[in-house]
Amino acid sequence: MSAITAADVKALRDRTGAGMMACKNALAESDGDIEKAVELLRARGEAQAAKRAGNEAGEGTVQSYIHSNGRIGVLVEVNCETDFVARNDAFVAFARDLALHIAASPSTLAITEDDVPAEDRERELRIATEQAADKPENVRERIVQGKLDKWLDEVVLLRQEHVKHEDQTIEDLRAKLASDTGENVVIRRFARFEIGQ
Repeated sequence: MSAITAADVKALRDRTGAGMMACKNALAESDGDIEKAVELLRARGEAQAAKRAGNEAGEGTVQSYIHSNGRIGVLVEVNCETDFVARNDAFVAFARDLALHIAASPSTLAITEDDVPAEDRERELRIATEQAADKPENVRERIVQGKLDKWLDEVVLLRQEHVKHEDQTIEDLRAKLASDTGENVVIRRFARFEIGQ
């Protein structure tokens, strides 16, 4: 089996618009063959969701979650294209589950990788570089990239595994909802509140 690189995943994602984990899984299943991975994503309907990604998502819902001890609360806004979908039980349930997930994930900094503050990314890159300094030079770059990817998995909402659905990322669940509803689904913003923080 060939090694799947971040560049391969990005290339497939750029081509299909499917979620990052969906692209990674499709590449793994197709043994790194991008054409076969595109076919897999199209067959699953995940590439089609990308066609709708440019559609304006002007409707939606704001949902909240307050933890039972009253010390943690979350507000989340999830948008879609029509008010019909915004009132759909599956759409509202997704937003509520998302609020619960964010409450359980205090390390979440941003929704997408592009939203991660540059200074935070640079700090983690410096730390990973220092930690890999004593490793052989030919593997140092991969170690640093691996540490940075692991950190991004922890702080980027779309890359996180859902607390209730551990085999699926938030992006996987968002893409499935977009595919099921036939609309662009966008996690617009969130706010997490914790007493004393």
